[in-house]
Amino acid sequence: MTVLTNTTQTFDITTAGGMREDLSDVIFDLFPEDTYCLSNFDREEASSTYTEWLAQELASPAANIQVEGDDATFAAVAAPARYGSFLQISSKTFAVSDTLEAVNKAGRRSEVARGAIVKMRELKRDMETRICQNGISTTGGAATGRSTAGIEAWLGDATSSATVASNLVLATTASSASTAPVTSGTAGTAPVDGTTTGAFTSAVLNLALQGAWQEGGDASVILLTAKQKALLDAFTSVATRFVDVAKGAQASITGASNVYVSDFGTHKVVLNRYGRDSVVLCLDPSFWAVRYLRKPMKRDLARTGDAVKYQIITEWALVARNWKASAKVVACT
Repeated sequence: MTVLTNTTQTFDITTAGGMREDLSDVIFDLFPEDTYCLSNFDREEASSTYTEWLAQELASPAANIQVEGDDATFAAVAAPARYGSFLQISSKTFAVSDTLEAVNKAGRRSEVARGAIVKMRELKRDMETRICQNGISTTGGAATGRSTAGIEAWLGDATSSATVASNLVLATTASSASTAPVTSGTAGTAPVDGTTTGAFTSAVLNLALQGAWQEGGDASVILLTAKQKALLDAFTSVATRFVDVAKGAQASITGASNVYVSDFGTHKVVLNRYGRDSVVLCLDPSFWAVRYLRKPMKRDLARTGDAVKYQIITEWALVARNWKASAKVVACT
């Protein structure tokens, strides 16, 4: 059918010509912010830019056979280890022109309120990334910021092996990955990744869980990325799960595991967006905390023009109360 001459169509009228936009008054947020460590570790208060804590270990078990009537002898009580971390300042900033705040906007009334929500969530993700990865604690200086160490930097052992239980287990015997154990002070030596990697298996996972258990820990949480989670789902030690299906409802296919059962307990499997693919963390959450000198806050900054400026800021550190209660598998392909 032929269009009549001089028929006005939508193609002839742009938004500038008077046709209104069809713009939803909703902003569809994509905020992946499931921060396990930041949300579940205890929160504590700090009072200085370097925060410390003490950790005690027991002497190795002995036969302890005494002679009848013998006079007692005395052994020194082992001193606790003294650990610490520098506090890290983390912040996000944003500025909004007075005009933008005043005009009619789609999806929000206030650009300042939207900016605060977005930046606070971004800050939370930055902190979780620092906690889960291999950064070390540094003192900083006039031109560099102080930093707190991540979990990876705390979990080390004098020797690393793919066949022996310890706090540091290799995914393959060919790997040269290592992390020096922290005997006192702060985690100031960066882990060495090495260049050779191997498959993540139930055997090396069990060695890491055993390593934490031998030290007295209960590594009840396995924290790992999607890449390694897909391998764990195929392990034979995954707990069997039963799902009740209502009459008339369609059954679901269960292809993922949330619980892993080993000789050393039942472990919750937590998918982690912020860790490294090459590392699987086995954590006892009761031995970790986040310590704040300044809790996250939003504050106004001085005006220098026709705009308002804001900063979301916090000063904090990861506290490894006793890192030997946890372990890690490294050099995973």
